[in-house]
Amino acid sequence: MMGHNLRLDALERSGIRRFTALASTVPDCIKLTLGEPDLDTPAPIRQAAVRAMEAGQTHYAPNQGLSALRQAIADYETGRGMACKPEQVLITQGATGALFTALLGVLNPGDEVVIPVPAFPLYESIAKVAGAIPVLLNTQTDGYQLTPQALASVITQKTRAIVLNSPNNPTGSVFGCDSLAAVAAAVKDKPIWVICDNVYDRLIYGPCPDLSLAGTGQVLLCQSFSKPYAMTGWRLGYLVAPEALMERLLLLHAAQVAAVPTFVQAAGITALEQSVEPMRRIYAQRRDYVLNRLSQMGLSYPEPGGAFYVFADIRPFGLDDEMFCTRMIQQAHLAAVPGSCFHGPGHIRLSYCCAMEDLRRGMDRLEGFLETFRR
Repeated sequence: MMGHNLRLDALERSGIRRFTALASTVPDCIKLTLGEPDLDTPAPIRQAAVRAMEAGQTHYAPNQGLSALRQAIADYETGRGMACKPEQVLITQGATGALFTALLGVLNPGDEVVIPVPAFPLYESIAKVAGAIPVLLNTQTDGYQLTPQALASVITQKTRAIVLNSPNNPTGSVFGCDSLAAVAAAVKDKPIWVICDNVYDRLIYGPCPDLSLAGTGQVLLCQSFSKPYAMTGWRLGYLVAPEALMERLLLLHAAQVAAVPTFVQAAGITALEQSVEPMRRIYAQRRDYVLNRLSQMGLSYPEPGGAFYVFADIRPFGLDDEMFCTRMIQQAHLAAVPGSCFHGPGHIRLSYCCAMEDLRRGMDRLEGFLETFRR
């Protein structure tokens, strides 16, 4: 048998996709698994892409991205409090591309990267591909926040990055100012990059401090158009980094994808002009409904301050989360993602970015399923 990159042996198939696939084998199974908005991309954004194609914008874009989009992003981020120039912006294939470029671009084999968990599994996968060592920091014992003591217990001389995601996938939790101050103090005067995954920071339901506060001059900001504008299939995101580092990151990005499709980037300019408030209100209504139903069932969860997930505690029912989710698919025709997929065992992640009717039916089925444990 021909050989392969042995680092790939450390990777596993996404648990999110695995349980979604299992649910697809069961007729009439309601899937609360994927973090994909059920809403369509707003018409002005779709129309902008069509206009760009009809105008002949179907050729290669510059490796770093269209200058007009990079300027629009720089203006947008500066207006939100993170001063940056177009030269600091790299257009990527979604936040996934931004995270790959950021982590592969700063990690060397043997370096350590701190990942507060529960967390989206992609961070750990990229670190392993880079030959780095993921160091998992459990936030559950501190109310899904970061403390100076917890950070001190995991940061070593080999630490080269810490990944922050707020609002968080899978919990919806938001890092408070104290958590960000703890990170800023922990990385000050150290060669540690703060990699901020901000993909949900426009879908919030209360105060949400800017992750860039966690490390002045040491921040690599990863952002996506997928979640706030319902553009998951467009694969459009961006990375903001200091100019000196961007010179190297651009070479890595160009080697991976050359450039993001030109007409997709043109649509991104229009996206930044759209308000996300209509979608945010829809998710807020769904969130309130799901939380109310879960509370009535006696389930506990961390309060979701953003995104469109709730992380329900199922430990009182005596099953590990993988078995709980498997049985729930088979018996109740309802799918969720086991918390162990995010290093949060004993919980399940329920996504509420689907139609309200599906949520109503899904909560009814969950309630019926839980009753089987109480008989």
